[in-house]
Amino acid sequence: CYCFGVDPALRINVFDELKLGESYAGVFQVQGFHNESRAFLFQDSWRNVRVKEDVAEVMLQKLRDKTEFTVLATLKQERLNSGVLLSIHYAEHRYLELESSGQRNEIRLHYRTRDQRQHTEGFPYSLADDRWHKLSVAVSVSHVVLHVDCNRIYERVIENPSMDIPSDTTIWLGQRNQAHGYFKGIMQDVQLVVMPQGYISQCPDLNRTCPTCNDFHGLVQKIMELQDVLAKTSSKLSRAEEKMQGLDGCYCERSCSMNGELYREDERWTDGCRNCSCYNGTVQCETISCPPPQCPPDSAPAYVPGSCCKECQRDTCGVMVLQEHSMQRVENAPCPELTCPESEHITLTDRCCKVCRGHHFCVEGHSPSCVENSECVNLEAGSCCSCKDGYRALRDDSAYCGDIDECAEGKHYCRENTMCVNTPGSFMCICHTGYIRIDDYSCTERDECTTGLHSCDENAICFNTVGGHSCSCKPGYVGNGTVCRALCDGLCQNGGSCVNPDTCICQQGFTGKRCETDIDECTDGFVECDSRAICVNLPGWYHCECRDGYHDNGMFSTHLFEHNIDECATERHSCANDTVCFNVDGGYDCRCPHGKNCTGDCNHDNKHKHNGQIWVLDNDRCSVCSCQSGLVMCRRMVCDCESTTADLFCCPECNPGLSSQCLHQNRLITYSSGDTWVENCQQCQCMSGEVDCWPMSCPPVVDCEFTQVPEGQCCPRCITDPCQADTVRNDITKTCVDENGLTRFSGAAWTKHRTECTLCQCKVFDTPLLCSLSVLEELENIERPRPSRQKQQPQFNNNSFLDRSAERRRKHTHIMFFYPCGDFWGF
Repeated sequence: CYCFGVDPALRINVFDELKLGESYAGVFQVQGFHNESRAFLFQDSWRNVRVKEDVAEVMLQKLRDKTEFTVLATLKQERLNSGVLLSIHYAEHRYLELESSGQRNEIRLHYRTRDQRQHTEGFPYSLADDRWHKLSVAVSVSHVVLHVDCNRIYERVIENPSMDIPSDTTIWLGQRNQAHGYFKGIMQDVQLVVMPQGYISQCPDLNRTCPTCNDFHGLVQKIMELQDVLAKTSSKLSRAEEKMQGLDGCYCERSCSMNGELYREDERWTDGCRNCSCYNGTVQCETISCPPPQCPPDSAPAYVPGSCCKECQRDTCGVMVLQEHSMQRVENAPCPELTCPESEHITLTDRCCKVCRGHHFCVEGHSPSCVENSECVNLEAGSCCSCKDGYRALRDDSAYCGDIDECAEGKHYCRENTMCVNTPGSFMCICHTGYIRIDDYSCTERDECTTGLHSCDENAICFNTVGGHSCSCKPGYVGNGTVCRALCDGLCQNGGSCVNPDTCICQQGFTGKRCETDIDECTDGFVECDSRAICVNLPGWYHCECRDGYHDNGMFSTHLFEHNIDECATERHSCANDTVCFNVDGGYDCRCPHGKNCTGDCNHDNKHKHNGQIWVLDNDRCSVCSCQSGLVMCRRMVCDCESTTADLFCCPECNPGLSSQCLHQNRLITYSSGDTWVENCQQCQCMSGEVDCWPMSCPPVVDCEFTQVPEGQCCPRCITDPCQADTVRNDITKTCVDENGLTRFSGAAWTKHRTECTLCQCKVFDTPLLCSLSVLEELENIERPRPSRQKQQPQFNNNSFLDRSAERRRKHTHIMFFYPCGDFWGF
């Protein structure tokens, strides 16, 4: 069963969040649709009903990244008013906006697609009739359902909306911004419900029987995600078990590494003449402290190779023996014969034998061992150790030396714009960011502008600064310097692009310095319609409209029209009861039977009208009808602005007052009532101070399989690459016939009889009827085995029939196919 109660966390009551009625000018509380219910009257064109930033962020958090949501409202809109019910937009990007146009009798849903394009879905329906209506627009991934007064009006497949709403996004009620889209009328119960089938909370009798597109899509996605997670988890578990077997019985502790050796925590060792220890993963070393040795009279302190401290050394040149009542030294071994003259002989204090002057003690190897960062120096009567440059002695014989930190001790030569970095035995001077090296010790500023290493636009001027650079757009261009665009005085109108200062490139169908002039293709001879059609000029384009009595042949051609419609056979005539209808080319004729005296009266809307009588339509005060010899002729009221009795309701262009004028979106141009223009691929019109915009009509692309809207243009063009083709859009002028013989409009969707979970949709294809697989059939297709790796075509169920042309455009449908890894296919 379905629970009709809605979790408060899933419901956003816009009136409650706004605290409407407390401090908003132009909004007044009135009696609602239900007895004792609260509603608000929206009037005036200077109100500012906008949700506060902190409250808006809380509301958007519930809506952000959601794929299923519903907009609900109960409203009573003034006749011919075109206004926005709810708008969620950031700058010029409309992420979700619901609009009702009384001028075009249309409900519009504006949103951004997943590829960050602005899209508008239009539903032909009139809400602006000064009557109460319940409105619901439910979105589920790429599926949208429109309910009015709890009746399903439209059900379509659309491009996936993006709810990746950024911060600082604004929410408006009853208007688009402070200047446009003012709704006039009464509204209540404006809500956003973030759940599937949210319209059921407004109309509980519309219970849900089948899963939504999002339900099925989410189920398949979760199954695939779970399979992937299971595979990855199993692999990780296997690797973890192998590591655990090797770690059994081990105790984890921090260790230290020095000279390629690994030491455990708190372990101590000697490195040369330093005592080192490992503490918390860090090596700490201190120089060995040597106490002064206490030597007997026959010995002296001296360093022994391999020892860090001095030790007592006896004289080993000979031994003392008693000879002739006295102690005499006796040599242990004979000394080598010297090759130098006796005058060059030198007696050493630390050895028994003499050596020649200039003897190489370091090469001989009898000098003290110079161990760490030390080198041997040859002297006149011996040798000694000396620390290398950049090192200082760790003991007094300089056999062991440690590195000097020149940077910390200030013993470096790094100059301005550099940073000193210590190295073993020396130091380096590193240039600061934005500077380049002069020599080893100094750097100078780098001129990015002259070297070309800057980020300025080609239409900007680069200025070198200390440590960097700055950019400024050239005269005639505007921007931040990194990006500059041309500035055109008065801006380019009708969708034109400013490419150079005061130079506009116009879209097709417009001309002039500012693209302000519409090209009249009809009068300029650019187009020739069929003889049974008339050319109608449009802003930026034209179309051929069938004359009375003819209709388009369905090919959208400017020259092909079907033969005459038989108004008599189809009962599309208005002949009086005492006359006979005769079909003629392009219309019909009401003739009086021979021998009778016909009155020429007319029958209109089941009312008797006399011959010559003129009247105004009950449901349209701007249309006038007349009865002429049995024929009812109706036309739009002719506006004579010079007449003082002109009905400004029907002739808004005759209103000279400032209140009837409209401000352009850029707030720089003012339009009079009745004026039209094109902005951002939308045709706009000013009607009594209100701006109404709708997607600009484009000519159909005939005999073309793939189309694309080029960048900077509004209308599709024929292309040959299917990968570059845009998504096929629904065309409500096209229809198709379902399995029961019923006519369905393009975009309409319905459940196939006796298969409650098979959804069919009318699309603009060569074969227009498409039926999606049921949930169970889709799930079966996931695991359905493939006989081979050869090229295969996806299998449709019996409810789908596509020719080759439609198969190539299968990516434009909402049917999903699954392929095992390694399969390949084409479109």
